[in-house]
Amino acid sequence: MQLQTVDTFDTLSPEEFKSKYYNAGKPVVIKDLSKKWPAYNKWNWDFFIKIVGDKEVGVYNNVKSDSYTPINTADGYMKFGEYLQLVQKGPVDLRIFLFNIFQHAPQIVSDFTWPDEYMSGFVKRFPMLFVGGEGAVTHMHFDIDMSHILHTQFVGRKRVLLFPFEEQYKLYRKPWEVLSLADYTRYYENFDYENFPAVKLAKGYEVILEHGDTLFMPAGYWHHMEYLDAGFAMSLRALQKSLIGKLRGVWNLFGMRNIDTLMKKTAPKWWYEKKRALVYQKANEALSLAK
Repeated sequence: MQLQTVDTFDTLSPEEFKSKYYNAGKPVVIKDLSKKWPAYNKWNWDFFIKIVGDKEVGVYNNVKSDSYTPINTADGYMKFGEYLQLVQKGPVDLRIFLFNIFQHAPQIVSDFTWPDEYMSGFVKRFPMLFVGGEGAVTHMHFDIDMSHILHTQFVGRKRVLLFPFEEQYKLYRKPWEVLSLADYTRYYENFDYENFPAVKLAKGYEVILEHGDTLFMPAGYWHHMEYLDAGFAMSLRALQKSLIGKLRGVWNLFGMRNIDTLMKKTAPKWWYEKKRALVYQKANEALSLAK
């Protein structure tokens, strides 16, 4: 992998953000954006246990989904409060993602401010919470709706690996899915370049997020996340300005995903082998172009 550090600023004006990062489709971290929010000091484990601890949530383990598995299928369910108590005790590879805590506790929406001065198109009905225990992993993928993301970390540290959408074939993207065939877990110590050699050519970024850091992920960016400590984050999503960008998200959600799920149910072995062959075909083409 050919990686560089994500640009990081304590403060960044909306004008600079738009000209250098939003319009350029480049990730950036703004450290002080969330510090003016009540949530910065208010949101913690005990606070969430108190207000929504009785709600049942889907939990996900670190096992990488195979090509037979429909995406976003939970590995189990438990009370949110029980889960939060569990992750506080020590390493646990369970995580929660796309949890709309605000549906259950709408009053906490006032604990943060939508940063409309930075970008338009926020989907304000769906701010989402992401929680993980120490050691939990979010495997390499891009967000299916192709939205821009402002991802703010609360409590704990998280390592993030990022690549532009255009690097998809070097990353071994599974056709008809948003996932990579390769496993990037602890990529910084040992990655399987023998079986996935095109990843050596992939140009991307890495960063470690800490409490209060807000990461801008442009639409379609691939990302792999590892929880260095138990922690949680909130994502604010904004639709792309262009009609083409919006239509790509709609296609992914209602066309691509439904076709893939149907094929996994009707011809799983044939579909798996066909997609696997295409993964390596595209990666080998990327390798040939680099020679």
